Amino acid sequence: MEISGLTLEELAELREAVRSRLSWDSSLSDDQLGQLIENELFRRERTRTMTAGERKSAVKRLFHSFRGLDALQPLLEDQEITEIMINSHDEIYIERQGELKSVNLGFESPERLEDLIQSMVGRVNRIVNEASPIVDARLPDGSRVHVVLPPIALKGPTVTIRRFPHSPLGMKELIEKETLSQEASDFLRQMVEAKYNLFISGGTGSGKTTFLNALSQWIPADERVITIEDAAELQIRGVPNLVSLETRNANSEGKGQIGIRELIRASLRMRPNRIIVGEVRGAEALDMLQAMNTGHEGSLSTGHSNGAKDMISRLETMVLSGAELPVPVVRQQIASAVDVVIQLSRFRDSTRRVTEICEIAGIRDGEVELSVLFRFEEEGEHNGRIVGRLRRVEPLRDIRKLRHAGLLGGEAG
Repeated sequence: MEISGLTLEELAELREAVRSRLSWDSSLSDDQLGQLIENELFRRERTRTMTAGERKSAVKRLFHSFRGLDALQPLLEDQEITEIMINSHDEIYIERQGELKSVNLGFESPERLEDLIQSMVGRVNRIVNEASPIVDARLPDGSRVHVVLPPIALKGPTVTIRRFPHSPLGMKELIEKETLSQEASDFLRQMVEAKYNLFISGGTGSGKTTFLNALSQWIPADERVITIEDAAELQIRGVPNLVSLETRNANSEGKGQIGIRELIRASLRMRPNRIIVGEVRGAEALDMLQAMNTGHEGSLSTGHSNGAKDMISRLETMVLSGAELPVPVVRQQIASAVDVVIQLSRFRDSTRRVTEICEIAGIRDGEVELSVLFRFEEEGEHNGRIVGRLRRVEPLRDIRKLRHAGLLGGEAG
């Protein structure tokens, strides 16, 4: 593999040559470092001819290896890239506009990639090593980082980076992208303002975090909001009284771990109006449901599932994993806590859409009852893009919060 007109071996040699010169003066400015790299590259060019474009690209790549994130830097600067997948040091894939493809980039060795990984996770006080080979972290720009090291990852260090736009998409942009209809958007705005508890469900890459950010734009500015996440990635705007909490992994001695459950319990003592749990994965589901049931109305969360009904089943399973409770009690907790489930799906044309909005209407015959308020109906394809509409199906049954908020007009029927 050639990078910027150089082989990976030549790139490694150049980096070491520049590093040896840096050891004499570590306080170089960016311009001075760039000039040092150009000088070293000029010496090498005496034995190898490079085009002006290759020379410029090589200088930039070497500069990024000292003052950036090496091979990842140009990918992180490309705003159209939404996912970066490093399968090994010399195998990188990206997702751009919903399409996966490999890129002709790589690191000169697994050790170089591991060094970069340690730099990334160290910035957010995370630890990843052979004893603890899996970690979630984030980059300064808010991108989510998931790392798996050998011996778990057989091909070498593996990194997945989920990119988020610098300016999170609002509901207006989601409507323009046909993620949902104007009617559904107006309905959800009333749900947020009237403090209904909303749960966003969907598969990987379906846009749950983006949608949660968009919903949060309707939270009144005079409320106090606590966000709880494994790795902070939410971009809540327009809420001045905001506290963001993030979990902590155990240290090298296996101590000091603070999980989602502990953070939810701590948040209850912080006088929140609303609690936003970035994603529910396990036993913390019970703590989230209890928070929703104890006066923290208008709370929001997300979870992985293929459908609204499946999400209810998953919530049951997650609650039962953390407490030995009778199933009827768990179902009653869910029915009392969650008001509306919003299902997102990623379609075969790579678009992300709301496919269902369901109201939890209580318990019937021992099961949690769902009432479908909106459902996406596919009508065909045009120029490779799925055509369809998010249609209203049933009216909202529980209008008490709407009435209390003075927003009943138009929803009673």
